[in-house]
This record gives sequence, structure tokens and C-alpha cells, in this order.
Amino acid sequence: MFPLRRNRRLRTNEAIRSLVRETIISPNDFIVPLFVVEGKSVKEEIPSMPNYYRMSLDLLKNEAKELWSLGLKSVLLFVKVDDQLKDNAGTEALNPIGLMQQAIKTVKDAAPGMLVMTDVALDPYSIYGHDGVVEEGIIDNDETNHILAKMSVSHAQAGADIVAPSDMMDGRILSIRQTLENENFQEVGIMSYSAKYASAFYGPFRDALDSAPVDQKNIPQDKKTYQMDPANRDEAIKETLMDIEEGADIVMVKPGLCYLDIVRDIKEVVDVPVAVYQVSGEYAMLKAAAEKGWLDHDAVMMEQITAVKRAGANMIASYFAKDVVRYLQQ
Repeated sequence: MFPLRRNRRLRTNEAIRSLVRETIISPNDFIVPLFVVEGKSVKEEIPSMPNYYRMSLDLLKNEAKELWSLGLKSVLLFVKVDDQLKDNAGTEALNPIGLMQQAIKTVKDAAPGMLVMTDVALDPYSIYGHDGVVEEGIIDNDETNHILAKMSVSHAQAGADIVAPSDMMDGRILSIRQTLENENFQEVGIMSYSAKYASAFYGPFRDALDSAPVDQKNIPQDKKTYQMDPANRDEAIKETLMDIEEGADIVMVKPGLCYLDIVRDIKEVVDVPVAVYQVSGEYAMLKAAAEKGWLDHDAVMMEQITAVKRAGANMIASYFAKDVVRYLQQ
């Protein structure tokens, strides 16, 4: 009872605060998203993502080495595909010497211990920017799954450790898992985007990959027929449990900050690691506010990352990863 118990005694100074701190952030918490483009010596800043870049393979090699030196041990690869290579069936996604396949090998050569995760979805390869095959304005779920499974095998053949299907097609985890098993890639893991919401926070990412969805008349569209409704909570549990039953090794909630209730809900009912993707819009908002002098960049960055981990994330895909590690080293 008060005054025998005074909680402020454990907040007196930084030494005691750090001793009793419940949530600890380290480089081991992070997956680093990387954007890869064709060319040589290409390092293009993404306008809506200050200080974040698309890189050609030669610079990707340097980046992988730098990340490893910082203690960052996992990357998630995305590729920006030339328009002339795009079609409605993701044909280029299966090219054994395609940009993704080369990127996987580049990272593995540069940092052999790096855990390489790969984006598995058709939107970078699609003339419509959708995550699946479009037939008369509808996303063909089952045909898309067939392609995603072959795409996953292609990534595994190139050396990927974990494939990360981000498409939200029904049944795609089972299709991918069975195909990987049949092709003797039993050791390749699946990180499923299990609760991926149809969020307005993805805009800068679509700028980065030039993958904004359109219809067959080039009219902008959304992805609400396959990504989840932000108003739904129980559905996230159902989606996640189904993915685990189908063979997912890691499940993901995307985006992060606005969905921490979902992270906690899922964490309490699953027995596999939970990932959170702190998405491009979350990154861009803080960068913009900090440039205006409206927010303390590092303080807010660390508060957000701590909140994500506190909610239950075992790992965080974040564009802030390098910033966080450098902050921790100060």
C-alpha cells in the first residue's frame, strides 16, 4: 500500500530503468527490406521514402556486407521489374536468371550467413500491378496459386532461405508448401503475410516498385477483394490459423502501428513466430514530420519499434532497421 510501495523508485535513473525494462530492442529483431533494380552503380532514392533506395546488384552486394557488419542478419528482397518484362501471368517471375534470382545469389555471395527472405507475389511482374492473374476484372485465385508455387521453387533453387507470400490468395500456403516438399526443398521456410490489410499506408512502397494496381483500361484500382478489411479483427485470427494449418512457419501482420491489437490477438493464440511489417507509409510519415521539425525522429522511431515488439512481434520488417541499430550503438 502507499507509501510503502512507490513505483517511481524503479524509474529514478537510467540505470534502474534499463535494469527493469521489459522490452529490449536489438539488431536480432529486424528484417531489412531491400529494393533491387537492373543496371550498374544504380542507387535511386525513393522520393516518398527519404534516405531509402533502389539498388542495382553491384551495390546490393555492398549493402549486404554493411548490414551484416551492423549485426543485421536478415533481408527481405523486392525487385522493380522493367515494364517490357511484365505481363498478366508473371512469366518473368519464373526466369532462373531473373532479377530476383540474381539478387538472392548476390546477397548469399556477399554475406553467406545472411537469412534471405523473398517476396512472393505477382504485382511487381504484372501489367496490372495486382498480386494475381486478372481474368475479366477478377483475380483468378487458383491459377495465381499455381504460379506462386512455381515462383517459390525458383527462389529456393536460387538459394532463398524463406519465401514470403504477400498476395493473400486463399490456399496459397498449402500450394507452396506441397510444391516445395515435392521438389525436395523441405528446409525452405514460409513466412506468410497472414493478416495483410487493404491499407492506405502502402503508397510509397508502390512508388518504389512502380506496382500500383490498375484495371485493363489503366484506371487505378485497389486490392480490397483479396487483402483484408481494416475494420475486421476476428478474421485475422481465422486467416492466420488457416495459414499455420497449411504449413506456414512464420505468420505476419501488416501494417504495424495501426494493427497492434491484431498482433497481440494473434500472439496469444499461435505457437509460431509472429512478424510485423512496419510499412512504407509509417516510415514516410515520420521522416516527413521530422524534416518539418514537428517530431523528434529518433525518439519517435524507438517508441514505435518498442510498441511493435511489446505488442508481441518476434521480428520486425522495417525500413528503420539501420537507423535503429546505429541509434543503439551511440
